[in-house]
Amino acid sequence: MSRRALLAAGVLLTLLATGGCGVRPSDVITGRPAVSGPSQGIELYLLAEGQLVLVLRPAAQGASPADTLALLAAGPQENERSQGFTSEVPAGLDPVTVTSGANRSGGLTVRTTGAAQSLSSEAADQVICTVADAAAQSGLAESFAPVAIVGSDGARPARPCPIR
Repeated sequence: MSRRALLAAGVLLTLLATGGCGVRPSDVITGRPAVSGPSQGIELYLLAEGQLVLVLRPAAQGASPADTLALLAAGPQENERSQGFTSEVPAGLDPVTVTSGANRSGGLTVRTTGAAQSLSSEAADQVICTVADAAAQSGLAESFAPVAIVGSDGARPARPCPIR
């Protein structure tokens, strides 16, 4: 075959392959306007494949940082578990108190009756990010405020949420 014939066969083959793909033109599909404004719910940081992920639990209003941490310590709900979310925060973390400006960094301090030093780094990150967001929603602190965790076995140094 000549070069011209090969080129023409290639163009014809391309036209036939793309012409019959089954996609038909349509009119513009419209929907509702995008949602805007602050989200309604309680923000918790759970784990998905070992990575911190923000999960929004529906709620009529926000919760205090201590109440939000109690929800985190209760673990993922059934629908969250079925989506692959997990938590390393132990149930014994509850009850907690959260205070602002109580540590040298001027951030937040989480005091718990459970152990702080023995928390895994993932559990500490979950607590830090969850309490920072809850404190920001309640006007207690900025969302990037460093958080110290103090427990029966000592204190973990204050640090900000690692995914900011």
